[in-house]
Amino acid sequence: MAVDALDTRILRLLIERPRTSVREYARLLGIARGTLQARLDRLERDGVITGTGPHLSPAALGHPVLAFVHVEVTQGHLDEVGDALAAVPEIVEAFSITGGGDLLTRVVARDAGHLEDVIQRLIQLPGVVRTRTEVALRERVPHRLLPLVESVGRAAGAP
Repeated sequence: MAVDALDTRILRLLIERPRTSVREYARLLGIARGTLQARLDRLERDGVITGTGPHLSPAALGHPVLAFVHVEVTQGHLDEVGDALAAVPEIVEAFSITGGGDLLTRVVARDAGHLEDVIQRLIQLPGVVRTRTEVALRERVPHRLLPLVESVGRAAGAP
């Protein structure tokens, strides 16, 4: 899906002002509300916009410890282990990966003891061979997409 200059301006506004109305976005962009809505619908349909919910802080929810747990899986059991990971609430993301391990999970915990409990639960899952854990000390670059959107916009000729 090609993202053009107007799409880039729309995406920038969605990132910078997520609680603004469609009517206000259209006014800020100087385009008709119908044009904006059609663009938003296309961006959603094409998978560029994947959600509109609030961003939540695990730390503010009482889970300030962040760890990345690599999970090595018995050959042929990747789907089953992936499904089992989805049942662990402290796992906020999981990816199939190349390199050392088969899955990379992002795990949040209340404290070090709770993290150990979560890891022990993972180790006991059928199909899990071993895990390797790396604890995050400090977030250096928060999750962000605006620089990417701006880069795509420049490539599409946006100002």
